[in-house]
Amino acid sequence: MTSGNGALEGKTAFAGLMLASLLAIGLAIGLSTGIGDLPIPLGTTFTAVTNRLGWTAVEIDRVYETVIWDYRLSRALVAAFCGAGLALSGAIMQSLLRNPLAEPYVLGISAGASTGAVAIIILGLGGGVLSLSGGAFLGAFAAFCFVALLSNGTRGGADRTILAGVAASQLFNATTSYIVTTSGNAQQARDVMFWLLGSFGGVRWPEFMLVSVVVSIGLIACLCYARTLDTFAFGDETAASLGVNVDRARIVLFALTAMMTATIVSMVGSIGFVGLIVPHTARALVGPLHVRLLPACMLIGAVFMVLADVASRALIPQQVLPIGVVTALVGVPFFSIILYRLQRAS
Repeated sequence: MTSGNGALEGKTAFAGLMLASLLAIGLAIGLSTGIGDLPIPLGTTFTAVTNRLGWTAVEIDRVYETVIWDYRLSRALVAAFCGAGLALSGAIMQSLLRNPLAEPYVLGISAGASTGAVAIIILGLGGGVLSLSGGAFLGAFAAFCFVALLSNGTRGGADRTILAGVAASQLFNATTSYIVTTSGNAQQARDVMFWLLGSFGGVRWPEFMLVSVVVSIGLIACLCYARTLDTFAFGDETAASLGVNVDRARIVLFALTAMMTATIVSMVGSIGFVGLIVPHTARALVGPLHVRLLPACMLIGAVFMVLADVASRALIPQQVLPIGVVTALVGVPFFSIILYRLQRAS
C-alpha cells in the first residue's frame, strides 16, 4: 500500500512539473513576443493569438498584430522547439554513449553544418538554387556519415564514436577556417561568425512548421525506445541479454539525433551547452527513467532557449547578441559544476 501511494505521489509530482513547465513556456513565449523596439503588453499578445484562433473577436492595433504574427511569435516558437530538440538530443547522446559530458554536437554535426553554410555564403556553391539552410543540412549529414564510417557504424563502441566525432569536428572546422581565410572578405567573415554563434533573426512560420514536425517525430520515436535507453545505462552486453537489439537501436537513435540536430543547426546555427546542461537539470528533477526524462528535457529546454533569446535582445540596448553567447555564459559555469561533481564522485 505504501509503495502504491509513493508511485501515485510520484506521478502526481511529475504531472505537476509538466503542467508548470507548459505554463512557463507560455509565459516565456509571451515575454519574448513583447520585447523589442516596439514593446507589446502580454495581454495584447494573448488577445492576438485568441483572435487568430477564433476564440475571441477583440479589436487590437493592426501594427501590434502584424508585428506579433509576422515577426515575433514565430521566432519565439522556433526558439522553443530548437531548445526542446537540442535538449532531447543531448539526453539521447548521454545515454547512448554513457558519458555525462556528451552533447548533440559530439557527432561533428555542428562543424559539418558550418562548412556547408560557409560553402554557400562565401563560395556560392549551389548556384543560387541551394539555400543557406540547405547547404548547412547537407554539411551536417556529410559529417554524420563521416563519423559513422570512422566508428564502424554501431559496432565501434562509445569511445570510438566520440573519437570519430572529435576527428570529424576538427576536419570540418579546419575546412571552414580555410575557406573563410582564403576566400572571404571582412563582411562575409562577420556574417559567418554571427551565424556560427546562433541567431533566430531570420526564422518565420515555414521554419516553425519544419522544426515542430521534426522535433515532434523525434520525441515520439525516442519515447518508443525509452525502456531501451534505460537498459543502455548498464552497458551493451546487459542490454543485449535483456532482449534489446543493440545495433538496430543505436542506428535508429543516432539517426534521430542527427536529424533533429542537423535541422536545428541548419536553421539557426550552432547553439552550444543546451544539450549538455538541460538533461542534467531534468535528471535531477524527474530521475533517470527516460519515459519521464525525455519530455522533461524538452519542456525545460524550450523554456531555457526562449529565455536565452529574450536575454540576447535585452542585455544590450539596440543590439542583438548571438544566442550562443548567452547560452555559453550560462553553460560554462554549469559545465564547471558538472566536472567538479564528477571529480568528487571519482
